Amino acid sequence: MPRGHSLRLTAAAAAELCRQAAVAGTPGLMHIDLLEGGCEPWTIRLRPGHLAGSPVARADGVTLHAPVAQLPLLTGLLLDYRGDLSGGAFLVRPVEGVHTCACGAAFRRDPGRGTAGQ
Repeated sequence: MPRGHSLRLTAAAAAELCRQAAVAGTPGLMHIDLLEGGCEPWTIRLRPGHLAGSPVARADGVTLHAPVAQLPLLTGLLLDYRGDLSGGAFLVRPVEGVHTCACGAAFRRDPGRGTAGQ
């Protein structure tokens, strides 16, 4: 994983990523990318497999890959997973310089933080 280009995973997120990868037939491999739009400028999308890009996180048997061009936007994010009887969802948790919307899947970075694509 490139130094300085890391996304952090909670234990719950790593476990759910692992489960989804296994169910999809790509054990240990998941892909994250960012879509423009939504309630904030960037919305996360997770898919099974290694579609392209570089590894941005490794935890508990799963490696998460992302497009190289999006690495600056993903740096320092904390990805969590919350589930209950009505379902579950991956959430971007607020960290310094990152604001999330109520849905938890969309975020924006504070201006002037030096990230590309703002």
